[in-house]
Amino acid sequence: MAAAPRSAEPAAYHTGCRDSLGQLYHHHQPWLQQLLSRRLGCGESAADLAQDAFVRLLQTPRHLDSFDGARAYLSRMAKGLCVDHWRRLDIEKAWQDALAARAEAHLPSVEHQQIVIETLCEIDRMLARLPEKVATAFLASQLQGKPYRQIAEELGVSERMIKKYMAQAMLQCTLIEAGFEANL
Repeated sequence: MAAAPRSAEPAAYHTGCRDSLGQLYHHHQPWLQQLLSRRLGCGESAADLAQDAFVRLLQTPRHLDSFDGARAYLSRMAKGLCVDHWRRLDIEKAWQDALAARAEAHLPSVEHQQIVIETLCEIDRMLARLPEKVATAFLASQLQGKPYRQIAEELGVSERMIKKYMAQAMLQCTLIEAGFEANL
């Protein structure tokens, strides 16, 4: 005997279709917002992230084959959105700590501060996409000013490999500057 359907939910959603996305939103948005609220402990942030999830579905349509499949996909998306949210909060906190050390007369405008935070978030996303050794080499070179030879010794690779790592990281920086994101 076949399992009874949960309710009158459609069997599949193709988020490229306005009607299907509307159905997906109608059937899953309250559940997704509640899930996010439990994870974040904040209803307002949960509402924002739930909206972000559906905006992403508008931007990158998906075929979700069932009610349970849609929930599973939205649940995975929610996890990623929460991680991004927490990382952004960490970046904002670090930026605020750095600003607290400055004299008030030398603080950038609020608009400039938001631009810096967005840029730092983009760099964080870029570093997260890079292989660990590439990101480590890039940070050691750019933030700590270490020479390639020293980085190579610390990572147990050749200096030539460090040059390749840096080229890979710099390519990602160039793509960010150009407004593109490349998948590694």
